[in-house]
Amino acid sequence: MSGSMFVGLDVHALRTVAATLDPGTGELSVAKLDTTSDAIVDFLADVGPGCRAVYEAGPTGFVLARAAAERGIDLRVVAPGLIPRKPSDRVKTDRKDAIRLARLLAAGELSFARTPTLEEEAFRDLVRAREDVRRDLTAARHRLSKFLLRRELRWTGRCGRWTGPYVQWLRGLSFPDPASHTTLVEYVAAHDSLLQRRSALEQAIKLAVPASPYAQTIARLRCFRGIDTLTAAGLAAEIGDFGRFAHPKLVASFVGLVPSEHTSDTRRRLGSITKAGSQHARWLLVESAHHYRRKPLVGRELTRRQHGQDPRACQVAWRAQQRLYKQYRKLRLERHKPAGVVTIAQARELSTFLWEAATLH
Repeated sequence: MSGSMFVGLDVHALRTVAATLDPGTGELSVAKLDTTSDAIVDFLADVGPGCRAVYEAGPTGFVLARAAAERGIDLRVVAPGLIPRKPSDRVKTDRKDAIRLARLLAAGELSFARTPTLEEEAFRDLVRAREDVRRDLTAARHRLSKFLLRRELRWTGRCGRWTGPYVQWLRGLSFPDPASHTTLVEYVAAHDSLLQRRSALEQAIKLAVPASPYAQTIARLRCFRGIDTLTAAGLAAEIGDFGRFAHPKLVASFVGLVPSEHTSDTRRRLGSITKAGSQHARWLLVESAHHYRRKPLVGRELTRRQHGQDPRACQVAWRAQQRLYKQYRKLRLERHKPAGVVTIAQARELSTFLWEAATLH
C-alpha cells in the first residue's frame, strides 16, 4: 500500500481534474489536464509504477480505460450511482469529485464496472441505436394519434391500429385547411421514416450477430420461449458476459428486478423493485416473461430456433417454461396477485434461467 499511488479522475469533454493521494504520507495533490487519452495516460505513467486510478462512467465512454490498459496502467471505471455520497453535501466541484474518488479508491469503497472491448461496445451501440429509434417511433405514433383525436377522427376498422389497413387509412385522410393538412403529412412522413430506419437497424443487427462477441450467447438465449434474435441480442449486449456473475440471482439484481429493502431492528420491509442497471435489459425481460403465461409448448418457430443448438440449453429453456407457467398459475390464479407483480416475478426468475444457459461449458 505504501508504494502505490491512488489517482481520482474527474473526466469531462474539455478538461480533466486529477487528484493524486500518497497513502504513505497522506499528501494530496490536484492537477488539471487535457482530456485527450494520451495526456491522461502520460500523466498516470509519470505518477509512478503501481499507481491505481479511477474515473466515473459517463459520456466519454471507455476509451480512456482501454488506452490505459494498453500501457499496463490500472485504470478502473466506476458507475456514478455506486459512489458513496454524504446526504448533506450540497457543494459539487470537479476538484472535490476527484479527491473523493481518490480517497474512496484508497479505502476500497468503490465497486467497478466492467470495461467492454471495442467490439462489444460497437455491438451494444448498434443495439441501443435500434432502441432509440423504437422509442422515437412510439413518440411519433402518440403525436399522430393525439392529433387525430383532437380532430375527432377515430379508426373504426376491424384490424388494430398501426396495421397495414390503418396506415392506408391515414394516408387517405385530408383536411380542407392547409395548416392541418401539412401537419398530418409531416406526422405520417415522420412515422414512415422511423419505420424504415428501424427495419434497417434490425437487419443490421441480424447481420452483425454471427461475427459479434456474443454469437454463442445469443444462440443459446434464442432457445427460450419469447426470445428471438433482437431480444437475445439486446440482453447479451446490455448484460455482457453472464459468466462474471457468481450466482444467477446477481443477474436479476444487476438489471434491477429485485425488490428494494428497508430492514431495521426486527422489522423487514420489502418495497418495489430497485430498477437499477439497464432499463432496456429489464424491459426485454419483462416483455419476454409475458409469453410464459401460456402452457408449456415447443411450437414450430421455437423448434426452428432450437435446431442445432446445445441440447442442454434446450433443456434449460424447457424447465423455464414449466417453472414459470407453474409460478404464474400459483401467483395469479390461486393467490390472485396483480398481473404486473406476477410478470415482474417471472422476469426475475427468467433471468436466472438465462444465466444458466449462457454459462454452460
